[in-house]
Amino acid sequence: MSMSLSPNTQAILLLTAPLIAGRGEPSSDSLTQGEYKRLARFLRDEQRQPADLLAPDARELVGKCQQLMDSDRLKRLLARGFLLSQAIERWQTRAIWVVSRADAEYPRRLKTRLKDDAPPILYGCGEATILDTGGLAVIGSRHVDDALVGYTEGIGRLTAKARRTVVSGGARGIDQAAMRGALEAGGKVAGVLADSLERAALNREHRNLLMGGQLVLISPYDPSAGFNVGHAMQRNKLIYALADAALVVSSDYEKGGTWAGAVEQLEKLRLVPVYVRSNGETGKGLEALRRKGALPWPNPETPEALAEALAVEARPKKDAFGQNEPSFSVREEPKQAYQIPLGSLPSDDSLASQSSESLTPADALFAKVRELLEKMTTPKTEAEVATDLQVSKGQAKKWLQRLVDEGVLEKLSRPVRYRSASSQAPLFDRRD
Repeated sequence: MSMSLSPNTQAILLLTAPLIAGRGEPSSDSLTQGEYKRLARFLRDEQRQPADLLAPDARELVGKCQQLMDSDRLKRLLARGFLLSQAIERWQTRAIWVVSRADAEYPRRLKTRLKDDAPPILYGCGEATILDTGGLAVIGSRHVDDALVGYTEGIGRLTAKARRTVVSGGARGIDQAAMRGALEAGGKVAGVLADSLERAALNREHRNLLMGGQLVLISPYDPSAGFNVGHAMQRNKLIYALADAALVVSSDYEKGGTWAGAVEQLEKLRLVPVYVRSNGETGKGLEALRRKGALPWPNPETPEALAEALAVEARPKKDAFGQNEPSFSVREEPKQAYQIPLGSLPSDDSLASQSSESLTPADALFAKVRELLEKMTTPKTEAEVATDLQVSKGQAKKWLQRLVDEGVLEKLSRPVRYRSASSQAPLFDRRD
């Protein structure tokens, strides 16, 4: 991630960031996320961008913003250039990077899933590409016994063995246990912090992991900001949005951030399937989440079984009383994953030697993809195909749809998966 800031990011920081210097207080009455959301929409309607508020001729544009908020307040915020330069210098010495929604480097999953509700600014440290790898969000209470800590560390280790990312909140208890298990097993972890990113980034235990590409820490709040209950609640949606599925290991009943975040997913956002721990004493909180539509964790014991759990697409259905009733499919055991061996792709030399009537490089690559996927007897989701082929999910989706149109693949539903059209293997789905 580049440490340089785009003009748009500089403008958004001036408008929304508290620009805390060390342990100081916020420097000005910065815009709330809701206020900036309205301003961003206004600028889009005007076919302008945040950086235009810093242009030499910005006076007219700032005046037009008066219909949204006090223009004098905007001027005060935009005049904080010296404070911003101090903050940038501090962040850079701590290897903290900053991206805004206006930047191409902003996590695609957050922008796509949360849209205008995605945080205007993200601060981070570590390998930013981890943020778009999906994986398993592991969530739970801070105060848990040693048995649950050990259980959660095991979940982290299994996720690492499946080469999937653990996404969590970095809080003590369940969050840290999942992250610790994954990191100790050599896996990758994305930590979404509600406070103190600067302190976490300087933690000696984290430095090698951050520099080695195993760990990325992000926060939508100033790197020097202290703990705030509201911030802890709000960042939960980011954890879910970055994952393919979520596991709630423990939760209080009708209170706390874990409960609030899970209920928001089940009843409103529905970004990913939400599982709850299903073994041992689950407690009133998890049982209540189960009634709201959460799925029982299938307790996978192998990396392949865990990958299947992440591929489930859960959509709550209504029972006779209008309540959410969970539904999910148990798929057949996966066969060995197919990969494209690097040596099997056509080389540049071989392509160059072909006649003008031969395949283009793109067509040659697709021919190899067709050859591999037409042998796919085990149903797989778009995400699984993308992971196996080491391409983006969007690219995998295009290839899969093209092969469906050609009759090479069959598209299955509930959940959406693909398999070879020539396969005679039956599917057995069992639902709760």
